[in-house]
Amino acid sequence: MNARTPFAPFPVWDWHIPEFFNIGSACTDAHLGTDRENHVAMIVEDDTLGESRATFKQLAERTSQFAQLLRKHTVSPGERVLIRLANSLDYPTAFLGAMKAGCIAVPTSTLLTAEEVIYLAKDSGATVLTLDHQTWAALAPRLPELPAVKLVLLSGKGEVIRVPGLPVLEVGGAIRDITAWSAPHATRAHDPAYLVYTSGTTGYPKGVLHAHRALIGREPASTYWFHFDEQGDDRILHSGKFNWTYVLGSGLMDPLYRGKTVIVHEGRNDAGLWTRLIAKHKATIFIGVPTIYRQIVQKTEATKADVPSLRFCMSAGEHLSDEMLGQWRERFGMDIYEAVGMSEFSYYLSQNIFRPIRAGSAGFPQPGHDIKLLDPETLSEVARGEEGMIAIPEDDPGLFLRYWNLPEETAKLRRGGWFFTGDYARIDDDGYLWFLGRKDDIIKSFGYRVSPYEIERVLKSHPDVADCACVGEAIEKDKLLVAAYVIPQPGSAVTADALLAFGKTHLAAYKAPKVVYLAQEFPRTKNGKILRREISPVIATSRSTAQSSG
Repeated sequence: MNARTPFAPFPVWDWHIPEFFNIGSACTDAHLGTDRENHVAMIVEDDTLGESRATFKQLAERTSQFAQLLRKHTVSPGERVLIRLANSLDYPTAFLGAMKAGCIAVPTSTLLTAEEVIYLAKDSGATVLTLDHQTWAALAPRLPELPAVKLVLLSGKGEVIRVPGLPVLEVGGAIRDITAWSAPHATRAHDPAYLVYTSGTTGYPKGVLHAHRALIGREPASTYWFHFDEQGDDRILHSGKFNWTYVLGSGLMDPLYRGKTVIVHEGRNDAGLWTRLIAKHKATIFIGVPTIYRQIVQKTEATKADVPSLRFCMSAGEHLSDEMLGQWRERFGMDIYEAVGMSEFSYYLSQNIFRPIRAGSAGFPQPGHDIKLLDPETLSEVARGEEGMIAIPEDDPGLFLRYWNLPEETAKLRRGGWFFTGDYARIDDDGYLWFLGRKDDIIKSFGYRVSPYEIERVLKSHPDVADCACVGEAIEKDKLLVAAYVIPQPGSAVTADALLAFGKTHLAAYKAPKVVYLAQEFPRTKNGKILRREISPVIATSRSTAQSSG
């Protein structure tokens, strides 16, 4: 039998980090005076409002106007601008415009409840809220809880609820009144740029602060995950929402940085939507999560003939099953290239066109990211084939700056010049990395990372709940639902249906349990810690299930 021919090593990546760099300018102003200036930068398909679009020149102007609007209202560099908007042109206007003003953009999900938004505004110390009208209607009566806020900007249509002493403006009209603006703030590459919140192990979301250099830190992905046509006009359709770091990077910043057109949708998602949008806008690259690919294959008859422009597909958020990859190949004659990332580092492991896909493998660490698998106790590198924790050099430009207001948490994961991700993996003899996941309890459900501690914290606030534990419940391979097991207070008549409704009211839809079980006791260690991995429906006395999608 012939010996296996090893793959040639990837080229050495040479980082070029300038002293001054601004993400907002790099994605917009950098294209002024080039052949990209009048090229379409963004297309938004909104079920209610129809199609809207902007060229790079128009987006550069809108973001500069937004930055000047912040200056006009004495918003200083370093202040936080919280953004809770649907997919729209106003989203990049606020996100990139805030950074052009030297402020720190704080993207948040439209799925969050008012009390969750208030928590993030408090924790970040946001002085500006950029919201839709419906969210503002829920927040306005509780404004005394947010004394730092000095400006509210509203997007979309609706009644403008005024608050004495506080400027509340409609962002569209406000920026149209700006006819002259200053140059973008001269941010350094290592200055803070945006603050994203991720599920934490304390029961509260955890702020992850990124520098402007993060955009440069993702450049290896442009070659070793994306497959951009450097000579052509790529159009990238992403199925997600801008608030997610996966979409902020792959569906907004990275393509705009390279002068590509990005396409997003706002409205109802049905299985046939994505192939219709690909065909309508001649999208060349499609980016989604496994659930979306599953819906297309299982609920439509679409084939490659229906999307002739499509030449490349990408996925992240959760593992794409071997079966789904095979079905997609059979139907569309194309591969789906996966990547693995995290809020602290974006996508750094990926499959690529230079190596065959091995189903189940995460692919390779992208050149430039000197990833090692280390023993977290000894800090030594593990042997090939052995399990180790993924560690990232602290000087990697793609790595986050710190956790917001959590210096102990930051220090805990940084040792010996490495950031320890908490994720374990092994590398085979050919260099393929096999992702094993975290040895904690974070639940990955439909592409979202959900903290069981945060759900438990909310459910325990119900007066009839004595204790609870949340786990991921597999309903089929690579598909998890968030399940809550609840021990009621003695003598309580609370039902699983009532707790299901309570979770839906107080948590974002993707966090709220889809299944609630009532139980009498949990399996525990000798010191009383719940053994989550031993929790299953066999301990339940009753059950209630929400209607789920995907």
